[in-house]
Amino acid sequence: MDVDPAVIGARLASSVVTPLIKKLFVKEGPGAGLVDEPVRISSLLSFRGEKRTLTEKDLSKLAAELVARAIRNAGPGERPCPADEDELVAEQLATTLYALGDLDMNDVQAVRLGHQGLAYELAHATRTRGRTTLRLSQGGTLLYERLLDTACLHILHFFTQRSAFVPRTLVEQSGRLSELITKIDILIERIPSQTAQDAGFERRYAEYMTGKHSTLTIVGIDLSHAEATWPLDAAYLSLEAVSSGEERPLSAFGLGGEEPPAAPQHTALPADRALSGHQRVLLRGVAGSGKTTLVQWLAVSTARQESLRGLEQLIGRVPFVLPLRTIARRESLPSPASFLTSVHNPLDGAQPPGWADRVLTAGRGLLLIDGIDEIPERDRERTRAWLSDLLIAYPDNLWVVTSRPSAVADDWLGAQGFAEFTLSPMSREDMAAFIDRWHEAARQTCRTEEERATLGAYQSALHTAVRTKQDLSRLATNPLMCGLICALHRARRGYLPPGRKALYDAALSMLLTRRDTERHVYAPGDVQLDEEPQLQLLQRLAYYLIRNGEAELDRDRAEHLIEEALPSVPAAQALGDAPAILRHLLLRSGLLREPSVSTVDFVHRTFQDYLGAKAAVEAWDVGLLIRNAHDAQWEDVIRMAVAHGRPRERAELLRKLLDVARHENGAESALRLFLLAMACLEHAPDLDPAIRDEVTRNAMEFVPPMTIPRARELATVGPLVLELLPGPEGLTNEVAECCVVTASRIPVDAAIPYLARFAGHPAVGVRAQLASSWGRFDTERYFHEVILRLDRDDLYFVAESMQHLRLLLDTGPRPWLILRGDFTADDIRDNLDGEEVTRLRLNRNHVVEDLGAAIGHLTNLETLYLTDCLRAVFLTGLSDLPLRTLVFETPGLSGVGVVPYRMEKLTALERLKVTIGHASMERGFPPNITWLDLHVVHEFVDTAWLSSVFPRLRHLNILFPSGTDRSIDLSPLAALPDLETVTINAEISGTASLPGVTVTASSVSARPSAGAGSP
Repeated sequence: MDVDPAVIGARLASSVVTPLIKKLFVKEGPGAGLVDEPVRISSLLSFRGEKRTLTEKDLSKLAAELVARAIRNAGPGERPCPADEDELVAEQLATTLYALGDLDMNDVQAVRLGHQGLAYELAHATRTRGRTTLRLSQGGTLLYERLLDTACLHILHFFTQRSAFVPRTLVEQSGRLSELITKIDILIERIPSQTAQDAGFERRYAEYMTGKHSTLTIVGIDLSHAEATWPLDAAYLSLEAVSSGEERPLSAFGLGGEEPPAAPQHTALPADRALSGHQRVLLRGVAGSGKTTLVQWLAVSTARQESLRGLEQLIGRVPFVLPLRTIARRESLPSPASFLTSVHNPLDGAQPPGWADRVLTAGRGLLLIDGIDEIPERDRERTRAWLSDLLIAYPDNLWVVTSRPSAVADDWLGAQGFAEFTLSPMSREDMAAFIDRWHEAARQTCRTEEERATLGAYQSALHTAVRTKQDLSRLATNPLMCGLICALHRARRGYLPPGRKALYDAALSMLLTRRDTERHVYAPGDVQLDEEPQLQLLQRLAYYLIRNGEAELDRDRAEHLIEEALPSVPAAQALGDAPAILRHLLLRSGLLREPSVSTVDFVHRTFQDYLGAKAAVEAWDVGLLIRNAHDAQWEDVIRMAVAHGRPRERAELLRKLLDVARHENGAESALRLFLLAMACLEHAPDLDPAIRDEVTRNAMEFVPPMTIPRARELATVGPLVLELLPGPEGLTNEVAECCVVTASRIPVDAAIPYLARFAGHPAVGVRAQLASSWGRFDTERYFHEVILRLDRDDLYFVAESMQHLRLLLDTGPRPWLILRGDFTADDIRDNLDGEEVTRLRLNRNHVVEDLGAAIGHLTNLETLYLTDCLRAVFLTGLSDLPLRTLVFETPGLSGVGVVPYRMEKLTALERLKVTIGHASMERGFPPNITWLDLHVVHEFVDTAWLSSVFPRLRHLNILFPSGTDRSIDLSPLAALPDLETVTINAEISGTASLPGVTVTASSVSARPSAGAGSP
């Protein structure tokens, strides 16, 4: 992390330092804001020159107060210097600060220099002017240096907050100062005290976690062990996660605002920011969708404490990765003291006694609990009880639990306050990025230029194939399948078998035999094991795991299973005994691995399910398959069993599955089984037509979907469901939107004609879903068949690339636009017509800094949304725009209040949504706000401050992201003559002072709203 540890060491929050630093400088008089030029530092000081209001004695008192606060805030037994040096440290600090008057520089030069550079210049000026340098101990010297650095950081921040300080060349530096202070405040809050022993161990632990989780295995690129791993930084592809509870948009102001709803899909966030605004998240995703990779990414990012822009909730945290497949095999689930033991962490014996308890009690933990679906159903309630107990004992940490979508019921952890997200399939852009990254990694293994050229040709051909072949693009919707497709395409010299089963068969063949043969691993005379005997042995292991609801098994159990199978697989005996054969499979098959010294598992659950299904069909254990059909762990097994079966076997399996579904007591259980049967049809090209019709007829009972969650669930069936969905005729607006959600989440060309039937629908929710789904389909075709036909009334059009934007603007005008992604300031300025655009939303834009340069020419812009645009914090250059509505949302900064700068210049602004912290309450706000949606990151808001800063307020919505235990006194709001409504998620008092005001209050924690009509 780029926070200076010396500054952190002073342990002084901005709320303490800022008021003291302000005393060093004169207050700005009237008209100061009209000056737009640098100012000499000496002219700003309150203790030098003609404007002196502070004496040298006062300066010494101020320095003594800083020293006293730093010592008071140090942890028990962590006094930074001997007690008899407090006064000496304060004297030396005051002497150095006095040298501010000797510096031959202005405020702009100082900010450009940086806080550490300013500290050096002050110390140097003190020495050169011959002022006394006191002899201090090592501890006293270190405290002095820390306090000087801290003071200089806040001095520079003070300069950037002055109304005269607006040079554009320093916008980025000013933003960094603000960000640095915010991060320091977070660290001080989260690490109130830490003994040297704990701190030392945490450094070792962080290094271990980084080394342990910072690489991935690359499917199909494994010429040597060194080349078989992919750096996580290069491999990680941030997919999107959709909130299960927020598919439909909410009003930004929660008060019936004028803004109509827009595309629901915009509740999606980058998956690594699923914790934004939430302390507890249940993340669902299909096999291979990247759940475990996301867990690794969060663990490594937290351990490194670097590059956390947008992930500030991870600052100061300690990650604990707890794969349930490993820890649930113990008789009892682990307590915090046993976390490291349970995952075979070699540092277990080195952790200081009680360390994990101290971390979690302080609320500093990030608990990553991976794979609810990978433990037997009988263990899930035990796991939930264990998790509930941990939450009661350690409530203030961050929690992420992962699972396959249907392994646990909706709201399975709802009572524990978990928000639910679902990983979205890879978009076309994601697929293209993954293909490029895969081939870049593969290029490192090429030995000749000819190999590299050939690989480049494969890369280009695969891009074309994924764009043009519907079945291929449908398969490549998650990282695992996309990696398999890349590997097979290369191994088979540009040829890919059709269908999922054929792809798996080819992948197994590649991993089991062709890989070693083509790499010339075997020397003449070496014993080789053909593909079939290897498959037979691996099937035994996979089927044992599935039957017992396990994800890994002890090594001695694996050897025993192989030994039992040897009489039936005589070819394997040439390798030796069972331990020798298991070693061969671990080293050569590419399908097995050892997660720890004594355990064995499959490299991915998908291969286990595929091989286990093959074993079940060969043994024809149809009863076992049907009895477990309700268990999410068996869903992929049953799909693959249908794929492996012969036509008569498929018919029998599906008929029995339908019988079980009909006798289910709950509608939800029946739905899952009917949809599972429907999904199996994809793997049954040769099937009795009567059975196919019966499966389809039963699934029709749940079509059309009536809710958004049901619509997403129905989409999991795949393209087959497109044939069942009704047209728009006769549907209510809500049901029509659900049908569009289902079809838009099936990114195949066959969905486009269906979606085009809804293009003329009057409901804005339907049209918004269509506008927001463009990125999932072929750009040109979707544009001409869907986008061009959408009624433009009250609709935001979404562009995710310059190609999207140019197509929209060439067929304009488009007065309402959403630009999603990293459009540059030049892209926006050079393409948007200055008079056409009236409402603009920038989402997930991490490159625009100068908003004035990007949108200052939009002379009719009335509404501006900035969502996850962390660099666009200066509103300089927008004062001439007729902006009436501003929404500034930072979903990646939970626990941090970020208020944009120069907002007070937007004098026409009437409606505002923003997140505030203590420091940002001192920021200037426009005077004419009538609608205010305020997210407060701390547990208190000063209502007297609200009434003085927003005198014309009519509607107020206050949201504490995690709720608050404090009662909020509303009586100061009686000073607002026009106030009509107040909505707040807290316990309140003082409502008697607000006659005629509608007050809605709840002490229940609420989720942050999605934003006014956020798509």
